[in-house]
Amino acid sequence: MNSTETQIENKLLTIDEARAAVQATSATAVAERQYTLIAQDDVATGKGINSFLALSRERALAQAARIDELTAQGKPLPPLAGVPIGIKDVLAMTGSPATAGSLILKGYMPPYDATAVAKLEAAGAVLLGKLNCDEFAMGSSNENSAYGPVRNPRALDRVPGGSSGGSAAAVAAGFAAATLGTDTGGSIRQPAAFCGVVGVLPTYGRVSRYGLIAFASSLDRVGPFTANVKDAATLLGVLAGKDPLDATSSDRPVDDYVGALAKPVEGLRIGVPEEYFGEGLDPEIRAAVERVIAGLKDAGCTIVPVRLPHTAYAIPTYYVIATAEASSNLSRFDGVRFGLRAPEGKTLSGMYRKTRDEGFGAEVKRRILLGTYALSAGYYDAYYRKAQQVRTLLTRDFLTAFESCDAIVGPMTPTPPFKIGEKTDDPVSMYLADIYSVAASLAGICGMSVPCGETAGKLPIGVQIMARHFDEATMLRVGLAVEKMQANS
Repeated sequence: MNSTETQIENKLLTIDEARAAVQATSATAVAERQYTLIAQDDVATGKGINSFLALSRERALAQAARIDELTAQGKPLPPLAGVPIGIKDVLAMTGSPATAGSLILKGYMPPYDATAVAKLEAAGAVLLGKLNCDEFAMGSSNENSAYGPVRNPRALDRVPGGSSGGSAAAVAAGFAAATLGTDTGGSIRQPAAFCGVVGVLPTYGRVSRYGLIAFASSLDRVGPFTANVKDAATLLGVLAGKDPLDATSSDRPVDDYVGALAKPVEGLRIGVPEEYFGEGLDPEIRAAVERVIAGLKDAGCTIVPVRLPHTAYAIPTYYVIATAEASSNLSRFDGVRFGLRAPEGKTLSGMYRKTRDEGFGAEVKRRILLGTYALSAGYYDAYYRKAQQVRTLLTRDFLTAFESCDAIVGPMTPTPPFKIGEKTDDPVSMYLADIYSVAASLAGICGMSVPCGETAGKLPIGVQIMARHFDEATMLRVGLAVEKMQANS
């Protein structure tokens, strides 16, 4: 591993490069190389990344051997043959623990694979292991993990974003060609921006949630992190589709996302929301995103100002709905069926309380309390019902905006990645880091983050691209155009 005191200097690994390496050597050799890189991560000294929580070496090498056997026999290879991929530790994967970054699930071994995991393996992917994350996917910095924070490979004193910080960091460090993350209010897109990689939030229902440890069921989505936009299109094509095990998954036909990338962006209408360029936006991020918009105009796109007038209410709306759902979902963790069980007290309820007190971290407790309060009899109408009404208004904002544009482009984050420990004592400030991401989450539309430059201090900047429900193809086309701009700049 090439590293300095300030950053990890491994090269990003693309799917095409991984495939080429498999053909030149073997899938087994590629997997072993990745494990060697991961083993060199110097976590103990504080100079490492801490992206992986558990390695699935036996399963990965067995899959690699199957790919090598197909190669030796001259048989056709599946689309992700031998490609090394990591899995966020909120997704079930047999043979590996599923902790959700929490002590309360320490040692829990799921008896089945999440659908997204099964699809990747069926496509030939070699699954390296499970990735660190904020506890129960609650956080914007990956400092809430019970197993230690993840460091940003681009700046080791900075956060990688959250909650899928381990997933973003593993791609940025070259540990994996791609990873799976989850996004409830920005947990794929924000870490992608902070780590300088591509992250995709599919439309709600486009990718199965079966096997996902739930945070907020009406918001949670599974999506990929990759080194480039073409790889994101490839992964999404594998992951998307109806799943009989997930009633919320959609039966709409899956587009040819890779094929769509061949279409030029000329003629597309690009919406620019004025609400995303107000007070609090870092000047360097503003300038980078404005350069992207100018570049899209030069590429033949029409730039259209759009209004998303209820954006100011997105953060409080999200934190009422998401915490209310978390309060319900996390009630299943009681020390009886799986995970941690505190020494039994005199009563069953006493054991519940002690298990949850010892097993849940501070941020998870904070959100459970907030959600329980919002759902309580005296405040349900004042908070939860009103939040759902505002969610409808936010969705209508996007539907109205998309009447005059094909995609919406704006900043992904208000600031570059902040220093580890900088915001841990100020949860409201941490929540506000999601100001540009939670609206798309509430509306159920698709979105992605694509790298669009660096600050003067060499910190990554990401631009956000959003499109209509189930129009990931257009979103990815715009993303590729942005990527090409950066390559030519």
